[in-house]
Amino acid sequence: MRPTFTAAMCATFVGLVALAQSATAEPKTASQCNADWAANKASIQASGKTKRVFVAECRGVPIAARQPVALDKSQYATEAEAKANCSNDAVVWINSVSMICHPSGSRNYGRTKTGAYMCEQESLAAGFRAPKATRRAAM
Repeated sequence: MRPTFTAAMCATFVGLVALAQSATAEPKTASQCNADWAANKASIQASGKTKRVFVAECRGVPIAARQPVALDKSQYATEAEAKANCSNDAVVWINSVSMICHPSGSRNYGRTKTGAYMCEQESLAAGFRAPKATRRAAM
């Protein structure tokens, strides 16, 4: 009976030591996670993860999901949808926070955190304005 008890105690002790080591393991730094991303970029992207998501998972940091913004009836989620509905007008990207409309080909076209595609004339009628750099160039 004694050898069985000793074996059980040893197994329990080994299990506790393994648990303690995994609990005290330091999380990876951002630079370590970036190095992992660079080394395995193709396979990680093939799994559908972006760099932002991969680094957050690697570091054990939760990522808040972006909430979809409700679009107005004259705003479109995709550029193709806007082009189909703006046959006689140019399509612009509107930033719904700053109230600026960005023309196609500009630096911020389709890139701001909040916004949508819209017909240019409708955006101007809704109170959106051109960026300051564009207005200066027109003067």
